[in-house]
Amino acid sequence: MILGNVITVDSRQTVDIKIGGDKIDIVSLSAINTDDQLSLYFENSVIFPGLINSHDHLDFNLFPQLGNRIYNNYTEWGANIHREFKAEIAAVLNVPRHLRILWGIYKNLLCGVTIVVNHGERLNIDNALINIFEETQDLHSASFEKHWKLKLNNPLKRKLPVVIHTGEGSDELASREIDELISWNKFGRPLVGIHAVAMSKQQAPYFKALVWCPESNFYLLNKTANIHKLKPFADILFGTDSTLTGSWNIWDHITIARNTGMLSDQELYQSLNKTAAKTWNMNTGDIIAGKYADLVIAKANSNDDYNEAFFATRPADIQMVIHRGNIRMFDQELFLALAGGLKGKSFSLIKLDGAYKYVEGNIGELMASIQSYLPGVVFPVTFIQHQLL
Repeated sequence: MILGNVITVDSRQTVDIKIGGDKIDIVSLSAINTDDQLSLYFENSVIFPGLINSHDHLDFNLFPQLGNRIYNNYTEWGANIHREFKAEIAAVLNVPRHLRILWGIYKNLLCGVTIVVNHGERLNIDNALINIFEETQDLHSASFEKHWKLKLNNPLKRKLPVVIHTGEGSDELASREIDELISWNKFGRPLVGIHAVAMSKQQAPYFKALVWCPESNFYLLNKTANIHKLKPFADILFGTDSTLTGSWNIWDHITIARNTGMLSDQELYQSLNKTAAKTWNMNTGDIIAGKYADLVIAKANSNDDYNEAFFATRPADIQMVIHRGNIRMFDQELFLALAGGLKGKSFSLIKLDGAYKYVEGNIGELMASIQSYLPGVVFPVTFIQHQLL
């Protein structure tokens, strides 16, 4: 497959890209002419690596945002919602977990996410529409993970990074929790801290990376991590958490992050690709030959400023999502050009913010199955039809 006349957000150059199998073969400043390849030509479109969402709970994305005030820390929030929102929680948990997980995958795919670092129990899903990264040891938190000190110091897992919610609060308890985690890391294991709202620059060097989830933080705590002070000491990654505490749309989260001014545009952009790929040791996150072909093409709606075009992207602007060389979603305008190359594959036509997209799989059947358990659920897309191309 050849993607012609696309503008890279990184270099601001117009290139042709050839994909072979699951990897990028060639990135060329001149036209690539190959008669036996599917060739797609774009006008005024940017291309960037598929987004890496470094923190999500895939099975929690049918929840509405739950909370009724500003909290001091996550334990206070947890106790409050289980007391005040019992019916809402029970209704969502009534949906079988595999359906909730599949919707969580679609939630990410619709936004151009091609890799999710899921936090929680291992899912071990084969042939997912995106990559679910699970090469970690996940501990929920010091307050909610039973026997976390023993698990942290398990010698059989000392090479795996430990991913843990830490410092998710604005009070002294949240700060002390980080100190306790640091002091109990007896093997000096690589720590990836999630949220880190209470973290100081003295604590940050003990972490390999921090996953910043600003929308979740502002919703619960009316405060987020001092990322601008922490970034010299640990790599900064980006996460959405689940819809319990934020929008389904990662681009809303990115806008909130950018508006804080705590990361430069380049730092924020790379927290979603290159920096995340380095932290998780992934062969992706950049548009160069030999990397996995995880790519997103979107309409450039900001004249000639392709940096602005990236940050202005919304799901309706996405023309194509490619995961490991496979087209997972594309705009209806590309149907005639793609129908022959996708022959025999299952796609659903959906309406998303006024735009029509084809997304792989039978999303309509999934939505109907979920609605049979959760009649009041509101989806961000409208299902039109399912078909074999």
